[in-house]
Amino acid sequence: MFELVLRAPQTLVEAVSDALIDELDALAVSVEDADADSVAERPLFGEPGLPPPAPGWERSTLKALFETEAGADRAAVALLAREGRLHLQSMAELADQDWVRLTQAQFAPVAITPEFWIVPSWHEPPAAATRVIRLDPGLAFGTGTHPTTRMCLRWIARAPAPLARVLDYGCGSGILAIGAALHGATRIDAVDIDPAAVQSTRENAARNGIAAQTLTPALPDAAQGAYDLVLANILATPLKLLAPLLCAHVAPGGWLVLAGILERQADELRAAYAGRLELAVADRDEGWILMTAQRAGA
Repeated sequence: MFELVLRAPQTLVEAVSDALIDELDALAVSVEDADADSVAERPLFGEPGLPPPAPGWERSTLKALFETEAGADRAAVALLAREGRLHLQSMAELADQDWVRLTQAQFAPVAITPEFWIVPSWHEPPAAATRVIRLDPGLAFGTGTHPTTRMCLRWIARAPAPLARVLDYGCGSGILAIGAALHGATRIDAVDIDPAAVQSTRENAARNGIAAQTLTPALPDAAQGAYDLVLANILATPLKLLAPLLCAHVAPGGWLVLAGILERQADELRAAYAGRLELAVADRDEGWILMTAQRAGA
């Protein structure tokens, strides 16, 4: 098996992917954000009330699998001759693997606290785990491996007060909403602009035994009224623009918990929320920070 790795502007991704499969005999093609987990990363989906984002990522990495080296080489030559904006990153033979086992090995149980774990379906929970989220990799973001997700879940596990009503804004896989349910939340609205994320959250909640009347996945318009906790793990730019909306949902005495923020962006977030809520850095993990605020009142 040989892997061909190309970098392309987003405008070429669909045509190159089609050519790899339809014309050049690739066995499979995957597309990734070339700027993922970097300062250049940007949200793929928009948010209500915000300017629409550019379609897709700025740059993409395409990985194509071929049965032979000759096939991979032929595809590279044909594509690079056809389009000058493509860049060849690598072409290499892949060792024979049990691909299912290899993929599963990349997703081991993740400890949030000594008692609170995220465990894929093919693993048994650790003996010390008293609260477990069962979650497998899927279409929607959020498997517990990213620092921003871990920090949000740590905060939920150590919340300073009972949090009956919770809003998870930009729910992705539903992992934060499920974590809130496991820690006593009784009414959770998990909203996302992406219908695939809403469906993923619904399926993951059911898989974890969370009742539909406890956790409701929906599109963002379903967020109504005030909440004891408002969670938003997105990125800094949409978090700044969403400040009025998110703050309006925080009940007196309630908490706002924000993630997806790099350490250097702390002052920008404080300024965006100033006059509404006073944000402070509550946690740090691998260059990312968690920022929180509590509204006055009881």
